[in-house]
Amino acid sequence: MDPCEDENEKEHFQKIVWTFENYRDYSLERLQRTEDYFESLPVAHKNLLSKYKDNFQVLRNCIEDNYSVIKSIIKDVSSMFENFGLSENGVDTKNKDLIPSSSEIEKVQVTLKQLTRDWSEEGKKERNASYQPIIQEIKRQFPSGKCDTSSIKVLVPGAGLGRLAFEIARLGYTCHGNEFSGYMLITSNYVLNKCYQENQHVIYPWLYQSENNVLSSHQTARVTFPDVNPRDTMQNNQFLMIAGDFLQVYKQEAEWDCVATCFFIDCAHNIVSFIETIYHILKPGGVWINLGPLLYHFSNGFLPDSIEPSYEIVKEVILGFGFVFETEVIGVRTAYAQNPNSMLQSEYNSVFFVCRKPWDSVKSEFC
Repeated sequence: MDPCEDENEKEHFQKIVWTFENYRDYSLERLQRTEDYFESLPVAHKNLLSKYKDNFQVLRNCIEDNYSVIKSIIKDVSSMFENFGLSENGVDTKNKDLIPSSSEIEKVQVTLKQLTRDWSEEGKKERNASYQPIIQEIKRQFPSGKCDTSSIKVLVPGAGLGRLAFEIARLGYTCHGNEFSGYMLITSNYVLNKCYQENQHVIYPWLYQSENNVLSSHQTARVTFPDVNPRDTMQNNQFLMIAGDFLQVYKQEAEWDCVATCFFIDCAHNIVSFIETIYHILKPGGVWINLGPLLYHFSNGFLPDSIEPSYEIVKEVILGFGFVFETEVIGVRTAYAQNPNSMLQSEYNSVFFVCRKPWDSVKSEFC
C-alpha cells in the first residue's frame, strides 16, 4: 500500500473512533441547549411543562447508557487493523483535524438505529420484510437437500452490521459480507466477535428524535441487543466480514454462486459500475438477488458526482450486460431503521428481482 494512502486510512479510522468518543459530550451539549431555552420561558409556561422538564434527566441518563455501550464497542478496536499505532484510548486526541462535525456524530446515532434494525427483537419485523425474500430465494436456488450448502459461495455487498450475511451463513452457506463504512465495521465486529449472550446490552436509539412522539417514553424507548448469541450459532459455518470498497475488493471473475444485495445498489456514484462488477464476479449460471429502492445516496451533493437513472433504465443496463430476469416484483413495502412509535411512518415501494448470468457466458472485458 502507498504510504500516503496508508496514512490517510489511519487518520480516517482515528476520526471515526474519535467521533464515537464524542457522542456523549455532543449529545449532552445538544440537550443542554434545549434545557437552556426552556429555562428562558415565562414561569407560567414552565409550570405547564413540568413533565417536559422532568424528561431532561431521563434523556441525560439514556445518553450515559448509550455511551457506556459505545465505549464497549470501541474498546481495543485498534486490534481490527494492523500497525495503526493508536494511543491508549485508540485515537490521537492531539490532532485537531479529528474533531467531528455534527453530521459525523449523527452517524453514531444512525449506527444505534442500525443495531435496532439488525440485532434486536424490535427490529425483527422490519428486517424480515427486507431479508426474508432474499433468504427464501437463496434456499430455493440452492436447496440443502440437493447440494452441499457449504460449497455455495454467497456474497453480500453493503452488509452493514452483518445480519443478512449472518443469517445466510447460519443456513450452512459460505457467506462473505462486505462493508465500506468504518462505523458499521467497528460495530459489527463488536456484535459478531465480542457479544457472548442474548440481550447483553441496552441502548436508546431514538434519543435524537424529539419530533412526532405520542408519549415522552417513545423517545427514550429501550432496546436490547443482540437478540441471538452470534458465538453460539456460528460455530461451524463459514462466515467473514470483509472491509473495503466493493469495486476495489472484488475483481476475481466467476468466483461467486450468488450475490445478494439489499438496499445497496443505490449507494454507488455510478450504478452501472456496480452492475458490471456483479456480473463479472458471478459464476456462469450464478444468480443476483436484489431488494431495495433507488435512493441514490450521492444525489443531493453540490458536485455532479452521481448519476440517478430510473429503475426502467437500470433494468435496461442489467439486460445489456447479459443478465436474464427470472423474477421481478415492484412495490415491495419496506422500511429502514424506522421508529415504530413515531407519528411519522415512512416506507419504500422497493424492487425485488432475481437475475441469472447465462451458463454460456464467456470472459468479458472488465474495467
